[in-house]
Amino acid sequence: GVGNVAMDVTRILAKSVAELAKTDIADHALEKLAHSNVKHIHIVARRGPVQAKFTNPEIKELGELELADVIVKPEDLVLDAASEAELAADRTTQRNIETMREFAERGVTGKPRQIHFHFLRSPVEIYGDGKVTGVRMEKNVLVPKGDNYIASEGIGEFEDLPVGLVFRAVGYRSVPIPGVPFYDRWGLIPNEGGRVTATHKGEVVPGEYVAGWAKRGPTGIIGTNKPDAVETVNLMLEDVPHLTPAADDDPSIIVKLLESRNVDYINFIDWQFLDKVEVERGAPQGRPRVKITDVDEMLDLVRSNQGEE
Repeated sequence: GVGNVAMDVTRILAKSVAELAKTDIADHALEKLAHSNVKHIHIVARRGPVQAKFTNPEIKELGELELADVIVKPEDLVLDAASEAELAADRTTQRNIETMREFAERGVTGKPRQIHFHFLRSPVEIYGDGKVTGVRMEKNVLVPKGDNYIASEGIGEFEDLPVGLVFRAVGYRSVPIPGVPFYDRWGLIPNEGGRVTATHKGEVVPGEYVAGWAKRGPTGIIGTNKPDAVETVNLMLEDVPHLTPAADDDPSIIVKLLESRNVDYINFIDWQFLDKVEVERGAPQGRPRVKITDVDEMLDLVRSNQGEE
């Protein structure tokens, strides 16, 4: 894959222990990575560099890593007419291509790890004997389709890449919810600004709203979801006078409902307590926090704090 998830995986594998130790990465992961023997990281994309979905800060950070060179082949940045047209219409993609051209010009500087980009390649087979030893990839070409979409198609030529570990980061697809409209082709809940519609660009369904990737697709970073959610909530507030009021407007009925269904829940105050504990644990190490990764430990801490209140 070649989106932000792929960039996240790459950064974690490529960073030095000193770089990782300044972050809030979980302790057990930091311990394993401290003994890493990774030398080469290969990012495989079925389409071209213009169609890559990572955002510019994420791709730029790869070029700032202490231990890793980024290798982009100059010939992979020679674009076809359809990609040139797509590039001209998107400023983020233009910045991404500029960054990758900088990588191509920089080349290898002698750092102990290397990050390799492979465009127009589709993994078709993972092979090995008891453990992964390689990936077979089919070469692709770009083929413009309708709706301004450029697809990839295999050409029947293959190459093998020796690897010892494979991560799948090829995107996210929303899951349909029974009774809620779903646009299967794109894996989205059809909507207009967050108001759910009966069909794509169709009649609004009263009282149903959507935000995030189910609303617009798996794009952007966490921060992208904030204005997205604000847009949806503003429409909800705008619609309040026209919606059917609840039979009981006491907010505590939500708690009663959860308790009647034996749902074990925590509230925002509990979350704030966990946040405080994690930050306090990280402070002596000069880290933003030390994450609690065990759910039972989280709940035990919350329950003990509730007992003290």
